[in-house]
Amino acid sequence: MRKPADLRKAEIVSTVLEMADRIGPDRVTTNAVAHEIGLTQAALFRHFPSKAELWVSVAEEVTATLAAAWEAALAGVEDPLARVRALVAAQLGVIARQPAIPMLLFSRELNTENEPLRAAFRERLAAFHETLERDIARAQAAGRIAADLPPRDVAYLLSSLVQGAAIRWALGPRMISLEVSGRRLLELQLRLLGGKEDR
Repeated sequence: MRKPADLRKAEIVSTVLEMADRIGPDRVTTNAVAHEIGLTQAALFRHFPSKAELWVSVAEEVTATLAAAWEAALAGVEDPLARVRALVAAQLGVIARQPAIPMLLFSRELNTENEPLRAAFRERLAAFHETLERDIARAQAAGRIAADLPPRDVAYLLSSLVQGAAIRWALGPRMISLEVSGRRLLELQLRLLGGKEDR
C-alpha cells in the first residue's frame, strides 16, 4: 500500500538523519536512502527533485524541532539562569534524540555544497546564541554572573560548551547520557562565571 506523500517525505527525512548519524552525512546518497526505505531512486526523486532539496528538508525538520524544544523549555520560565539551564538542556535533549546534528554542522554537505542548508543552521544557532546573550545580560544585572564579562562572549562560551559536549558524545561510545554530562558541565561553567555573591 502506497503511503501518502507527506508521510513518505517524513520517512525519507527521518531516514536521512538516521543514516547521517550511522555513516556520516557525506556518505548519504539518494540511492542509499532509497535502498534503505525500499524505494527506487526515481521514486525518491518524485518527492525530492534533487539531493540539495532533500537536505533543505532535513534542515527544516531539525530547525523546527530545535525551535519547538526551546519554546517548550522556556515557557513560563522567568529567572534568567533558569532560562539558560532550560535552553541548554533542551538543546542537549534534541541532539541526544537526533545525534546526526553535530555531524551535519561539520559536514562537507553543509559547509561547501549546500548554502540553504548552511543558512538554515546558521540562523538557528544565531537564535540560540541571542537568547543566551539576553538572559546572561539579565543574570549579570542581578549580580549572578560577573558583570565585567561581555554577555556576547559568555553566550559563545556556553554555545561552545554545548557543541563540544555534543561532538565528544557523538564521536564516542555514547555510554553516558549527553544530557546529564552536558548539564553537569554547564553547572561547573556557571559557577566559574558567578558574580561576587556566588564566588
